Amino acid sequence: MSKRNLNKIQKSAVESFGRPVLIFAGAGSGKTRVLTHKIAHLIEKDLVSAPNILAVTFTNKAAQEMKLRVAKLLKDKNISVNLGTFHSICARILRKEIHHLGYNSDFSIFDVKDQVSLVKVVLEAMEIPKNYVTPQEVRHKISHFKNKLISPDEAKSKAHLVIEKTYAEIYKNYQKALFENNALDFDDLLILPLQLFDKNPKVLEKYRKYWQYILVDEYQDTNKPQFMLIKYLAGSH
Repeated sequence: MSKRNLNKIQKSAVESFGRPVLIFAGAGSGKTRVLTHKIAHLIEKDLVSAPNILAVTFTNKAAQEMKLRVAKLLKDKNISVNLGTFHSICARILRKEIHHLGYNSDFSIFDVKDQVSLVKVVLEAMEIPKNYVTPQEVRHKISHFKNKLISPDEAKSKAHLVIEKTYAEIYKNYQKALFENNALDFDDLLILPLQLFDKNPKVLEKYRKYWQYILVDEYQDTNKPQFMLIKYLAGSH
């Protein structure tokens, strides 16, 4: 693999090994180029086997582009690096391990339209007037709770206003309805692996041993669940 298109600092980041590296630079300065070269370097120098590398990004388009760039650098179209979005990596974990949380592995993933439809069912069952809260408002509120890692019970304990208590109760019933339908929403894809690792240290240890080197593209954009996922997985190395 040639490193001629890397400057001195980029080359230093690519070749650094055995310690954390944070690349902090502006748009278009070659951060993704460094990341793809680093993956190729780890494999080419036999520092880490391809299957034991986890590389995470934020869009399917970016993940696909990174795969192509790494394959081109290594001249190998069949590299087995685990490279994908946070949601796709978490979905892969859950398909194998979600039975530990009481779900079946053939769970459905609800998109925004499905979520709004389920919220409507919950609101009707709770006999909440249509002019009190809208399903869209409720969906946004639940997503906010999940992105802050606030459970339904925590939301209820922190509620002071009547509307806050109502949101917390809707959230609780919404999660119950998802479970009964063996379904997850997009936020659950990030949160349930954290619950899984909390409740099953052996499962966490398995993935820590498997993914020995972790790279995150656009790290500054991680939310709390995404940060915690990386913290869990990188905890021993």
